[in-house]
Amino acid sequence: MHAFLIYKYLHFIAVFAIVAALSIEAFAISSSMTRARLRRLARIDALYGAGAVLLLFAGMMLWWKVGKPAAYYSNNHLFLAKIALFALMGVLSIYPTVFFLKQSKGKQEEVVQVPVAVRRCIYLELLLLLAIPLLAVLMAQGIGYVSP
Repeated sequence: MHAFLIYKYLHFIAVFAIVAALSIEAFAISSSMTRARLRRLARIDALYGAGAVLLLFAGMMLWWKVGKPAAYYSNNHLFLAKIALFALMGVLSIYPTVFFLKQSKGKQEEVVQVPVAVRRCIYLELLLLLAIPLLAVLMAQGIGYVSP
């Protein structure tokens, strides 16, 4: 029982870290930024990455080790959709992460043009992030479960 509560709590903390980091990125990004601001965004993006890793770890522990039987999750279409959206968020985050890391190097006062695609990736990630809790709430009610 204690392990379940610990992993559930870690899962929530990770979700909050992801929401906070992605929201900060969305509000702080602009079409042109100094390398110093991009360096700060790279740090925020690292928080996003750490939150994603923690979320994945805690989620896998909840799925396979503690809580409901693994079949409850594995046989739920909404859970699988939730995992797919999380994976898509991960793929979308690669481009902004690489951009922040590459462009944060150099003279810190230099201004860099931020590609529209970087901003769109961040905004799309936020949009996907809105759908995941809805799927989780529906899933917790047993919706989407198909008995084997």
